[in-house]
Amino acid sequence: MNTLPLVPRYGQDTLADLVPSVAHHLGLDGFADSIELPHAERYVLVLIDGLGQQLLQGAAAHAPHLASLLPGSATLMACVPSSTSCSLTSLGTGLVPGQHGIFGYTFREPHADRVMNALTWHNGPDDVLAFQPRRTMFELAERAGVAVSSVAPARFEGSGLTLAGLRGGHFASLRSEGSLSERVSKVTRCARRGEKSFVYVYERQLDHTGHSAGCNSYAWQGALAEVDERVAALRDALDDDVCILVTGDHGMVDVPWENQIVAEYEPGLSEGWRMIGGEGRFRQLYTDHPVEVAARWSEVLGDKAWVLTGDEAVGAGWFGAMDERCRPRLGDVVVAMRDNWAVMTADQPGEMSLVGQHGSLTREEMLVPLLVDHPPSRN
Repeated sequence: MNTLPLVPRYGQDTLADLVPSVAHHLGLDGFADSIELPHAERYVLVLIDGLGQQLLQGAAAHAPHLASLLPGSATLMACVPSSTSCSLTSLGTGLVPGQHGIFGYTFREPHADRVMNALTWHNGPDDVLAFQPRRTMFELAERAGVAVSSVAPARFEGSGLTLAGLRGGHFASLRSEGSLSERVSKVTRCARRGEKSFVYVYERQLDHTGHSAGCNSYAWQGALAEVDERVAALRDALDDDVCILVTGDHGMVDVPWENQIVAEYEPGLSEGWRMIGGEGRFRQLYTDHPVEVAARWSEVLGDKAWVLTGDEAVGAGWFGAMDERCRPRLGDVVVAMRDNWAVMTADQPGEMSLVGQHGSLTREEMLVPLLVDHPPSRN
């Protein structure tokens, strides 16, 4: 792997730039297309959780439809950390992490001074809109007259993360995630709404399989094949004027159990901080002594990690422009793992069972494909 972290080029080709580029083609004022998308007045954006660029390229034989779109496709960069909650919020708001403040899987909620989980919203604030008050791209597009829809499992309707990063438009709940016919019919109906339409479709099976079985497993390849069939079925069902965009929120790295370091049990890592957040591949430490703690972790982990103070990571552009209201949520020390290492915490014993992990700034985790399936542009 590279010796330097892969820092996102915010404003150019990150997940935060994708929906603003779509908005440009749908006629929203003030947005530019930095990605060079084909023009359409109806878009369906399929977000496949865990679909990394390098993973797809390596397993292309198991995804013939997606693989057929790889030639000439673009590559986007996830945001930091390369986790679902951060990437989806950046995608839905068009904002860099420093502006929306959803800094990964778990991070500090300053008012209660405790670690919150952004996916489940456990320990999160009751007033989600005060926590993330910026308008989402979905809200802005709906205001501009675009028929905006989200097609996702029913359990996510009204959840904290949905309200923070993906609110706005019509939520078309999936009663059965495994029902291909339900998914296709709802996406098709949503895509035909209004004179211009934008449909966001969330697919999570691949990520779950990667976490439990590993992204190099036969189970992961089988999950990819199922996802591929779903996208192909959407293309067959959707009208030719609909441009389908397919991307991921992050890639993944398999971490062998012997490469899991437990922070509380490792000499030199267990002291000096009072709270630990993040995830195994991207830890956030909350401490009154960030310089000392960062130096100690850097010495212990060596070339297994990039260890920076939070201020250093902000200065290096990891999170884009930082809103000072969001800064207290970010760790005073951030630890981005390299190669196939992870730092676990005894506070979250469930993490120990994860095989596939993500969150860091490696190419495997940061690069995601942007596949364009638009019949008028086909050769």
